[in-house]
Amino acid sequence: MVIMNEKIRASEVHLTGLRGEDLGIVSRDEALAKAKELKVDLVCTSLMSSPPPCKLVAKGQAKKQADQEKRGAKVKEQPSKIKELRLTAHIEDHDYDTKLRQAAKLLGSGNGVQLVVKIQGKEGPKAKELLERMLKDLEGSGKKQSGIQVSGKQAAVQVLPL
Repeated sequence: MVIMNEKIRASEVHLTGLRGEDLGIVSRDEALAKAKELKVDLVCTSLMSSPPPCKLVAKGQAKKQADQEKRGAKVKEQPSKIKELRLTAHIEDHDYDTKLRQAAKLLGSGNGVQLVVKIQGKEGPKAKELLERMLKDLEGSGKKQSGIQVSGKQAAVQVLPL
C-alpha cells in the first residue's frame, strides 16, 4: 500500500528531493505545493517515524514500483515444481546432451528436477556414475537437494535451482 499526495495525513513531513537530496522538515501543504510545482508525486516511505519521511518521485513511478514489488512477491510465493527426467544406464552421448539441456532449462526457469535412472540387473554402479556426471555438469544451474539414492530398480537424485 502506497500512501501518496493528499492521502498523507501528517502535518509535517521530512522531505527528500527527486535526486535524493535532503530538503528538511516542511509542512505537508508546502511539500504538496512543491510536488505540484515540479509535476511529481509526494510519496510517504514510512509511517513509523514522526515526522514521516516523504520523497518526491516522478509521476506514476511510485504506483508502478509498488505493482512490480507485489508481482515479484507473488512469483516468489509460488512453490517450484519438481519435474522428473528419466534416463537409462546405457545412454548414448547425444541423448545425454539432450537430457542435460532439458534439465538446465528446467532449473533455469525455477523448477526442481528429479533425475531417475532405471536399473536392470547389475547396472547400479553405472547408474550412480551417470547421475554423478550429470550433477557435475549441472553445477552452474542447480544444486542437489539430497544424495543419490539407489534402490532396487532405480537410482534417483533431486536437483534444485540455484
